[in-house]
Amino acid sequence: MLTVNDLMTLDPFTVFETATLREVQTLMRVEGYRQLPVVTESGELAGIVTDRDLRLALNSPMLGEKWMNETVLDNVRVNNVMTSNPICVTPDTPAYEAAEMLGVYKFGGMPVVDNGVLLGIISVTDFLEFFAENHKPETIEVA
Repeated sequence: MLTVNDLMTLDPFTVFETATLREVQTLMRVEGYRQLPVVTESGELAGIVTDRDLRLALNSPMLGEKWMNETVLDNVRVNNVMTSNPICVTPDTPAYEAAEMLGVYKFGGMPVVDNGVLLGIISVTDFLEFFAENHKPETIEVA
């Protein structure tokens, strides 16, 4: 049976819960990620932050003027906008169960943990890449 271990991204980029939103936004933009696990200084999983979390923080009606976004980016810490104690899966979780969870909860990805230790992340992109790789039409070479 296909498991999360077969599809997950190992050793994902992470951010500390004390990182600023600017640091998170920059990492997401440069590396092309839409979600990042958030860890404590001791390396424990604290939460997950998504590009949606950033957009909501920056488009809050509480901010008023757009120039305030710069202040938010530089002064708000990720632990103020992340999802704490996110739903996680283990490497042994059947892949279909992880796919169902991503669909039901409308998540882009979930942390993969084993005994509280972050091992990776499983994302919709991981499933799409697997599907594309394993469902390519056969090509026939003409001599």
